[in-house]
Amino acid sequence: MDDIPLQLTVLGSATPYPDVDNPCSGYLVSHGDTHVWVDAGTGTLGELQRHVRLDELDAIWISHLHADHSADLLTAYYGLLYADIELAAPVPLYGPPGIADRLAGFLTNGPARSPVESAFAVRELHDGHRVRVGGLELVSRAVEHGMPAFALRVEAGGAALVYSGDCAPCAGLDELAAGCDVLLCEADGPDGGQVHHTPRDAGQTAAKAGAGRLVLTHVGRFLTPDEAIKGAAARYAGPVAYAVPGAVFRVP
Repeated sequence: MDDIPLQLTVLGSATPYPDVDNPCSGYLVSHGDTHVWVDAGTGTLGELQRHVRLDELDAIWISHLHADHSADLLTAYYGLLYADIELAAPVPLYGPPGIADRLAGFLTNGPARSPVESAFAVRELHDGHRVRVGGLELVSRAVEHGMPAFALRVEAGGAALVYSGDCAPCAGLDELAAGCDVLLCEADGPDGGQVHHTPRDAGQTAAKAGAGRLVLTHVGRFLTPDEAIKGAAARYAGPVAYAVPGAVFRVP
């Protein structure tokens, strides 16, 4: 399947709440008939259905449990169990420790715990977690975000896509991103602090990794995409793009 491209579709890239035309963080990673929903930020479930149905997903992968990366799991739960979908088996869900109980805590409205495991086959991530989903190899690394959080490397057909999730610059992301074709990296604002990349940080991480291309996402509301691109380009000489909702990137 080396001739089938690895493809990244941007479902949304806004933070910390959706814009009028831009949901929060969410992406569809595809390779042939294999589809993984990466982060389920507010509003991304609707956009996902432009491309695949919920029952056509091979897996869902969640970087961390902030709402702008995970809130649409709640409505996905109702869609999988109580609507027009006949679920053959629960959808594999890879996420931080405690994700099942967090979902159940919100969804439960009576004395009986909501059956989140009927919708999702939950697998908790750990540093170095590795799993094969169809033709995709998914590798997760723990990153620094002040809470359990992970970055993701997806490989298929000799191509590699790395997604930072939300995090400060850190060794885990540097190691995961080394030699990748595309780095999808957050660029939250002018002052990243201890939990986020700035655009210049994103450029530095891409340069350190030797990434073939940098795509900026999760750009904070105090910056325009053009300002973020300019900041990243100050540290990274390769091509830089913004994760416009609906954009499709072929890797490499």
